[in-house]
Order: sequence, then C-alpha cells, then structure tokens
Amino acid sequence: MIRDRLERPVRDLRLSVTDRCDLRCSYCMPHATYEWLRREEILSFEEIVRLTASFVRLGVEKVRLTGGEPLVRSDIERLVAKLRELDGLRELALTTNATRLASKATTLRDAGLDRINVSLDTLDAETFRRITRRDGLDSVLAGLDAAREAGFRPIKVNMVVERGVNDHEILPMLDYCGERGFALRFIEFMDVGNANAWREEKVVGAREILETARTRYAVESTGRDEASDTATRFRLTPLDGGASVDVGIIASVTQPFCTHCSRVRVTAEGRVVTCLFSSTGTDLKAVLRSGATDDELDDALRAIWRVRDDRYSEERLAEIRDETYDPKRRAKIEMIRLGG
Repeated sequence: MIRDRLERPVRDLRLSVTDRCDLRCSYCMPHATYEWLRREEILSFEEIVRLTASFVRLGVEKVRLTGGEPLVRSDIERLVAKLRELDGLRELALTTNATRLASKATTLRDAGLDRINVSLDTLDAETFRRITRRDGLDSVLAGLDAAREAGFRPIKVNMVVERGVNDHEILPMLDYCGERGFALRFIEFMDVGNANAWREEKVVGAREILETARTRYAVESTGRDEASDTATRFRLTPLDGGASVDVGIIASVTQPFCTHCSRVRVTAEGRVVTCLFSSTGTDLKAVLRSGATDDELDDALRAIWRVRDDRYSEERLAEIRDETYDPKRRAKIEMIRLGG
C-alpha cells in the first residue's frame, strides 16, 4: 500500500467518464459557454479499465464513476461490467443526476453496479430549473424510484445546500427520503472551480443544518464508518413518529477532513488529480497511449501519490478564520471536468 507525504493511503477512486452533461448546474458548470472535450481526448473503456486496475493494485478498494453526467456516455453498463471483473475491487458506485436513470437502473444493476448516488438539490420544479437551468425534475424522481425497484440499497441522495437558494428545503428533503427509504447526504456549498460565485455567507454549515432538522427530528450521531469517509453520519427520527432517515453531512468548509482523505480523481481526459480543489493534474493518458507496461503505469501512479500533500480545506478554514481567504486567488479545475 502506498502513502502520501501525510501518511494517507489511496483507497477511493473517483473516475470521470465524460465531461458532458444534460444539465447546467450553477455550482458545477457556471459558464455560459464551455468547450467540450473531443471524443479522441476522452479515455476509452479499455484505458479506463487498465488505469483502474493499476489503482487497485496500489490499494484502491472503491471506485465511483462520475462525470459530467456518466449516463450520457454510451454503453456505460459495458464499462461497469468490465470494472466489476477486477480482482480486489470491493465496491463500484456511480453518481448521477438521474435524468436518464429510469431507463438504465436495471441494466446497471445487472452489469454489477453496487451503489447509486443521485444529485438532487430540490423537490421544487421552479427551484430545480433555477439551479440546473433545465427542466427535468420529474425524470429525476422517476429515476430514483426505478433505482429502488431495481434493488439498489442504499440509494443516497446528495443535496448541496446553498443559502438563499434551497436551504428552506432541508426538512422537505428529509421527509421525502424518509418516506422512500433513501439515505440523504447534505453537502456544504464549496468553492469548487472558479466561477460559481462562492462566498462564505452562502454556506449553510453542518451545525445549522442539524439545528433545522431538530425542529422536526430527533438526532442521533452515528459517526463515521471509516476515518476516511467524507460524511459524518446521523440517524434522524421524526418527532411525531415514522421511519428514521440515514443522514450524512459533508462539511468540507466548516469541518474539513483532509487529514484522513484517501481519494484520488481521474478526469475524463485522463489527468490524475489528488484534490477536489486542485489547479491541475498529471497526464496519464500519454502514459497509457505510449506503450507503457503495467509496471511502468504503476510506477507513474506511485510517483504521483507519494508526493501528495494536499490539505486545501484545512488551509481554507484557517484563512477564513483569519479573514484572509480569497476564493479567486487560486484557479481550480471546474467540477464539470473533474467529477464529484
């Protein structure tokens, strides 16, 4: 097992399979125009499988497919089936906006996908249109129901909470997930990318989210399953009775967890990125297409991870407390290309 300069192992791979998406969420793709990657720039399924196999040899146990929107990639279930064959891969998951999930859920399950995470920030059609700059809420909700019918457990709903946009929907989202048996992950609004107009005052922190929840739910802390987990978990039970909700809060801004971060990311064009807030990455596509052996590919990945010392969220919090933080001071890769 390899470790970085802060003694963190590599355990979790977030793998973007495309930068394309059928939504235009303001915190992910804020630009009015965007230059899409050309087909030849994107890793092929064979290259993705080979690169993933190398990561697994070095200690990765969990892989999550991301985008863009991964379900716009043709034959994505074929990639799932190929990845599922890798020895040593413990969990294969996918994060989706679910607009196309209703027609894909069963085939993805049959191909070997273990888990589904659905990005859903609102249950209101007008707010959905405001955030995503598209219609489609009904398709997302249908996709969630299809995933449940296909047998995915648990299904996690990811809600980015932004003050003045959807913070009034914390309780409705809890009710919705409780009624359907979905797990819910609240995510603090983060300064990913460069143009999402992030300001500290737009962040609804973990404590405030729990304070809102306590007006209708009893809150029991259940901690983290593993130190490297992004979410601190809670069991929320309605005060007036009913099913409890498995809730996690990803508090990257107010309670950063860099110390235990074991995640590595690969962009759709094959750049290895060691932090969600990175400015750049290391080109592995050139290595893959140069005729390198598996040993040479493994060595290239070892070299990247061993010099990693990222702790951006901890540094940001210190600067926020000192009133010296400026999100525009550091250019970052946009979420649409990096993946979640």
